[in-house]
Amino acid sequence: MPSTRTLARVALGTFLTFAGTGHLSFARQEFQAQVPDWFPADKDVVVLASGVVEIVQGLALVSGWNQRTVGKVVAAFFVAVFPGNISQFLEHKDAFGLDSDAARAVRLAFQPLLVAWALWSTHGPDEREDGEAAAG
Repeated sequence: MPSTRTLARVALGTFLTFAGTGHLSFARQEFQAQVPDWFPADKDVVVLASGVVEIVQGLALVSGWNQRTVGKVVAAFFVAVFPGNISQFLEHKDAFGLDSDAARAVRLAFQPLLVAWALWSTHGPDEREDGEAAAG
């Protein structure tokens, strides 16, 4: 039976894979609205690239490959996109139903939980650095 950490890791991986797919297809314009105007790159390129990154990270989480390293990379990704979320709040941009400052603020409050989720679900005490279950 899978552990709670394993289920949390697979759930996060599934979420990231789904979100990444959205970047490349049905939610592309919504994600473009979240790219800050001050960011020095084409919004569509940023959305497409981040979508590919999310899909790769999501599949790596689901596979269980090199869990600790993948968890750190995913956590760093959530930190890296946080300025975009702050910008969306400060610029009052609507996207994904976040059509009020209160809704955008709640989203900001949850970003640290995503970082914690990535780390907790991949750094269990029953896992070795290489992702294999420890004996005993």
